[in-house]
This record gives sequence, structure tokens and C-alpha cells, in this order.
Amino acid sequence: MGVVPFPLTGAGQVGFERAELTRILDLYGRMVAAGHWRDYALELGRDAAVFSAFRRTAERPEVRIEKRPALRNRQGMWALIGEAGAVLKRGHELGPVLAPVERRLMKLVDGD
Repeated sequence: MGVVPFPLTGAGQVGFERAELTRILDLYGRMVAAGHWRDYALELGRDAAVFSAFRRTAERPEVRIEKRPALRNRQGMWALIGEAGAVLKRGHELGPVLAPVERRLMKLVDGD
């Protein structure tokens, strides 16, 4: 029997590419260093890959970063979703979708 590569995502399952996950985890690490986030969760499903960031472990996520490839040709496959479930930002590129969190981080670091 030959060597079978370990699949990062199963058949029909959405996942994050290495560069995408690196960008998200970099932002997560900076939010942790600022004392704002304490935990995260990854959910890889048939329709979406979701990164959830938590202020405290036992509560709802403060933000969710969703990748939904089925929406690629419509409003964009990336979405930033707030704690109440409202879409805060949607787009075709990850960077602009993360911009509201980046701005919040700047306020946290500046102390405003």
C-alpha cells in the first residue's frame, strides 16, 4: 500500500488556504497580545469554513470570519460577522473584510 497524503479538507469540504489562515492567525495573535481575544474555533463544513474569535471561552464569538466559495461570483466569498450575527463586511478579498478588526486593534493599541 502506498503513502496516502493526509487531506486538510475532505471531499466537498471547504477549508482555508495556508496564506488565508496565516493572515487570520496573525490578526488573532495581535488581538490576543492586545488583551482582547482569548480563544478561537475553526469549523470546516460543506458550505463554509469559519474562524470564530472569542473574548472569553464560554460566550458567543465576538467575530466570525466566513469563507463561502458558493458566493464567489455574487457579493464575495468572504464575510465578517459580528457577535449578534449581523454581516459587518463582505467582499471578494480577505484583506478588506478584515479591515474593521484591524481598525479596532489600532484603537486598542493606541488606548483610545
